[in-house]
This record gives sequence, structure tokens and C-alpha cells, in this order.
Amino acid sequence: MSLAARAWRLGAAALAPALPLYLRRRAARGKEIPDRLGERRGHGAARPPGRVLWLHAASVGETLSILPVLDALEEQAPDLTILLTTGTVTAATLLRQRLPPPLAPRVIHRFVPLDVPAWVERFLAGWRPDAAGLVESELWPNLIGAARRHGVPLALVNARVSDRSFRRWRNLAPGLARYLLSAFAVVLAQSASDAARLEALGAAAPRCLGNLKFAAPPLPADPARLAGLRAAVGDRPVLLAASTHPGEEQQVMAAHRLLAKRLPGLLSIIAPRHPERGTGIASLAEAAGLSASRRAAGGLPGPAVALHVADTLGELGLFYRLAGVALVGGSLVPHGGQNPLEPARLGCPILLGPHTANFAEPVARLLAAGGALEVADAAALAAAAHAVLSDGVRAAGMAEAAARAIAIEAGLPGQVAAALLDLLPPPGAGPGSPRRGLDEGTPAVSRTSGLATGLAGR
Repeated sequence: MSLAARAWRLGAAALAPALPLYLRRRAARGKEIPDRLGERRGHGAARPPGRVLWLHAASVGETLSILPVLDALEEQAPDLTILLTTGTVTAATLLRQRLPPPLAPRVIHRFVPLDVPAWVERFLAGWRPDAAGLVESELWPNLIGAARRHGVPLALVNARVSDRSFRRWRNLAPGLARYLLSAFAVVLAQSASDAARLEALGAAAPRCLGNLKFAAPPLPADPARLAGLRAAVGDRPVLLAASTHPGEEQQVMAAHRLLAKRLPGLLSIIAPRHPERGTGIASLAEAAGLSASRRAAGGLPGPAVALHVADTLGELGLFYRLAGVALVGGSLVPHGGQNPLEPARLGCPILLGPHTANFAEPVARLLAAGGALEVADAAALAAAAHAVLSDGVRAAGMAEAAARAIAIEAGLPGQVAAALLDLLPPPGAGPGSPRRGLDEGTPAVSRTSGLATGLAGR
């Protein structure tokens, strides 16, 4: 264990007495479920018989990316139980909404324990997973150290490390990075550049199979609700700002005022990344002289409404289908951008701000293909939205280009599922049996399943 990992362990243990109060305060703000706070301390284990694979997806984006892998696991291993942990209530809600009914009995959801030594030990001792897959960049020192001690083979799935994070790890905590990444038997990176950065930080033979976010299904939409919205909107041009963050809504409102002069009847829709911000956004609109309605309050975007706030959870698919063009949020402010693949799958022309580091590779692919346009500020947003909303041929061409750019990696979920199953014992094997595809006595850091060697570009 590195010196930094020891310091983290001691610090987390020292903070543990104060964390129940922290959790209760989060629950009071709707960030936790009061009746399930025990899960954040490692309680609530109910391990079923047979093989158990633990997958951890921190929030909404990671949960969405792993859903196709759950389907592939069901197809390849019908006996398997999946323990799926998340760190947010919104991710848990989304999982409940999106999990196919036939798969639901085989997936157990729990909230992941906070990274306190005793709490992660309790969690692992109770669930005794046969293997685990952590999605993207969930590198918690105590959790990973406990999994090592319990002999749980680990995979890092759809792994990513931005340039900024790479420099921070390399300069501030290289020993901790090596300690954490060397614990993974399998590392599946989103891109070749992610794989190279992970290897430089200490991951053993990372592979690039592709980005699971490219393989996710289109966002769903309830047909009756979509019909109701279309009836309310009529033939008005619609600009959507999806998954916005603080500081972006004001820019969208400014763009609306510019654009409405050229497109009479314009409707702008703002779908905040965090729906609880809806009331404040509606107040900003009214203060800016824009009549507003809120989805969460039962409002509809009727003829008198200039700006509709879509402040509900799990309905973004409705609004991408309704919009003539969409700004993907988190990109006009230095957040790193939200997922541009969601509108691409639904044929909605895409606008992006300059801050897209979280999705650098898909953004580059979309821009190169002509499937998206980059805008720098409110004026540029208004100009680009006008260019698309006033030209149906251009809008259709952008949608087709975006669809071509992301129509890849259809078999990726199955490949990821196979890599995870290689870490498990065979069906019916007793405790302590060797994992399928792994040699007994092989150090965990060199177990890499039967994947092709080398870093595959996309």
C-alpha cells in the first residue's frame, strides 16, 4: 500500500463518526434516500446463492453506459446475479425506469458505501462478490484495497482519464495511481489515448475495445406524453438546451431573445442537468421578461410560453424528439460537457459549446463528420440555431452525419460482458474455484482474459 493510500485510509476512518450527520443532511436535500442510509455504511447485504457479479456505476452517465452490458450478461450467463451499486439517487431512479422487466429480478441495486475502511469491509464481507467491474474512473482507495484483500478480481470498464486528471495523478500522487490501477485484472479503456494514459499511470496491459457510450440505446419516450407535447407546441420552431449547468441558462435566454427576432413563435426548452433547479431557472426567465412554464409543475409549452423548463427526471428523450436543434449542456461553461451521443441517436441536430473534454473523442468524431456545430457564446448559439432551424435540408444532413459517426461498436457490450465473465468461476463451481479463462496462481495484475492484445484505435 502506498503512503498516500495509508493516509487516505487513516483520514477516512477519522472522519467516519461525522459522516452519518453528513448523510442525513444530504437526505434532507433529496440527495439520499432516508430509509436506505444504512447502505452507505455497508449494511443491507442479501447475497443470493450462485455467482454474483458486482458492477459499480457512480451516476447517471455511467449507469446508462452499462445498461447494454446487463443485457449481454443475461444472454451469456443466465444464472448470474448482478449487484449494481450507484452513488446517486438519480442513477438509482434511472435504473428502475430503464431496466427491462425480464432482467429486473436478476439485478439487485444498492447504494455504494462511502469509502470508509470498516464500511467497505462490511459491504464486501456481506455480499462476497465473485468479481467486480467499476465503470469509468471510480478509483476509491479503501474500496479497491478491501477488494484486493478479499480476493475479488477487478475490472475497470469503459475507463477514462482526461489529460488534466492524468497530469494531476502523475504530479501529485503517482504512487497512489500505481497502487490503485495495479489492482485491476482487466482494464478496458474508452479510447487508445485513455489506454496510453492509464498504462503510464500503472495499469497492466489496458485494452481499448471502444466506448460503451456509443453502444447505448436511444433515450426512451412515452408516446402519449410525446403526443401531448407536440400538440401543445404545434409547428413552432424549438431550441432545446439539454442537461444545462449554472451559468448556461442565462446564455440560452440571451440567445432566445436574439433568435426570436428572426424566428417568430420560437420556443426554447431548458432541461437542467439537476431538475431541482427548475424553480430558479423559471424565475430567471421571468426576470428576463420571458414567459415560462415548468414541466414538474404540470405546465405545458403552449402558444403564450416563450421558455419551457423541463425539470423532470428521465424525460430527456421526449425533448430531443421534439426539438429542431439542441445545445448539449455543460459545454458553454467549463464543466466538460454532457453526452452528445444522446441527440445523435435521435436525429436531433447538435450544437456544442467549447468545453467538451468529458467527451473529447465522440465530439471530435461528430464535428469532423459534420454532425455537430461548435458555438462559443449566446450570439454564436443564436446564429447556429437559426442556420439549422431555418434550413430543413441542413438539419437533415447534420442528423444523418451524426448517425453515421456513431453507428459503430454494436458488438461492444457483448465483448465487455465476456471480459467480465472471464473473471468469474464457471457456473456451479464452489468457493475458491479458479476463474474462467484465468490460470490458478497468476497474479491478479496480469490476468487479462482472452482479449486481443495491443491498443486498438477506433
